[in-house]
Amino acid sequence: MSHQVCICGIDPGLSGAVAFYFPAAPDRVVAEDVPVAGGKIDAVTLAKRINQLGPTMAVIELVSARPGQGVTSMFKFGQAYGVVQGVIGSLEIPVHFVTPGVWKRHFHLSADKEMARALALRLFPACSAHFARKKDHGRAEAALVARYGAEKLCQPDLRSAA
Repeated sequence: MSHQVCICGIDPGLSGAVAFYFPAAPDRVVAEDVPVAGGKIDAVTLAKRINQLGPTMAVIELVSARPGQGVTSMFKFGQAYGVVQGVIGSLEIPVHFVTPGVWKRHFHLSADKEMARALALRLFPACSAHFARKKDHGRAEAALVARYGAEKLCQPDLRSAA
């Protein structure tokens, strides 16, 4: 049985998202908010969802503290970021990290989250419902991180399929 290539892109954090991109169908993506319960990422539900779609690789946005963020806020963000890494590691999925500047430069985007959402709507028209609301920018960024992985990190034969 052949295994279809699936790349999981993750925009980490409590308001982040996870996306699953299949290079064989470049106009399609599955994108959803990370599951949250009790103010924390629900690691069990996240692991089950990722395992269900069986990605062959994960690409996680490599983020760091930003000036002006409070200690409590950064602690919560760091905890969520660690949960995401732990889930991917426990599922034994090969992982790559990419900074926002690198993947956004690849798509000629600025830091404007609405630009990322607009690009996702153009690249994935059959899946536009995933990005319909302004607050769906995290889903858009996760989808673009996954597509970046397909275009820049996969083997040459997969890049041509994307």
